[in-house]
Amino acid sequence: MDDIVKAALKKWPNVPHCYGWLALDARGDWYMRDERIQHAGPFPQVKGSRINHEKLREFIERNYDHDEDGCWFFQNGPQRVYLQLEAAPWIWRLDQQRLAERRVQSHTGLSTTVDGCWLDEQDRLFLSTPLGLGLVHTVDMLWAAQAVDQGWWTPEPAMFAELLARYRVVLEPIQRGR
Repeated sequence: MDDIVKAALKKWPNVPHCYGWLALDARGDWYMRDERIQHAGPFPQVKGSRINHEKLREFIERNYDHDEDGCWFFQNGPQRVYLQLEAAPWIWRLDQQRLAERRVQSHTGLSTTVDGCWLDEQDRLFLSTPLGLGLVHTVDMLWAAQAVDQGWWTPEPAMFAELLARYRVVLEPIQRGR
């Protein structure tokens, strides 16, 4: 977490949390969901405005975390902005070099190893890592298939809801008292 964010938390410790204004899709893209978009429909059917500003994305990614209940958020200074997740809190990126090192990279740029591998009922490939549960990016499925062919990963069948429960992932946090 950025030092400026830590300082803001100390200076203003009781800022209310924010819900519904930020989302992460299954491709690792961040979306702003203003009040108009929130009323237009649920995420991901109505996504909102994709965040393209590089510095803003990097700030969100450096200050991305989860609480004890499995709800993921972006700590925006003193305000915790809870996210809606389309599929998982991490979107894993793969390439030849990472796979040779037996590593994957998150949509936030963090590198990690793989502990487990599952295919859900929609044939989506999920990986567990020391960082938590994540979905393999759709454009990297060829690399994932090569990892399976090499015997590095052995996908096991799992229901999506069971994976979320096992790894304590909440896709859409609900507003509660602070």
